[in-house]
Amino acid sequence: MHAPLAMTTDRRPPRPGKAELAAAEGRTVPDLIGPGLDVLFCGINPGLWSGAVGHHFARPGNRFWPVLHRAGFTATQLDPADERELLAAGLGITNVVERATAGAADLTRAELVAGAAVLAAKVAEHQPRFLAVLGIGAWRTAFARPRAVVGRQPETVGGSAVWVLPNPSGLNAHYQLDDLVREFAALREAARD
Repeated sequence: MHAPLAMTTDRRPPRPGKAELAAAEGRTVPDLIGPGLDVLFCGINPGLWSGAVGHHFARPGNRFWPVLHRAGFTATQLDPADERELLAAGLGITNVVERATAGAADLTRAELVAGAAVLAAKVAEHQPRFLAVLGIGAWRTAFARPRAVVGRQPETVGGSAVWVLPNPSGLNAHYQLDDLVREFAALREAARD
């Protein structure tokens, strides 16, 4: 496993206004992916904030970046604008569905299933050690695994091991920060082996 990344810049993009958020509907955020990744994190789809600023997990209140740091993936807490630095740590980010929406509930089952096929092709091409899907509901729907639970999955996708993690959105009240850190840290330990 790559060493944890040790930088931070606090280069947060300006807060998008109401009109900018509305205009972000349907936009995409480029994948952060390449060869030799230890973990490819996979969100459900970008939110409007991420679509507006062009960075993954960019909405204030999303716990992805603090959890990534507290779980030991990064030596300091990064900002969304620093996302490209993750590649040096062997980490990447993609989404099941590429289009930005106000919420994951705006996605159809057909979109999630189609997104799963695209995701499988990306994983097969880039071969990360682990695919970490951030959202048990998205995993269950997209990959037809209705009884799946959080954690390592018995199947692979595109030849990579799969680990399902809770969605780090601040709207996911089922998991508090410490719970998320514990789940992400379990993946971190597995990726060290």
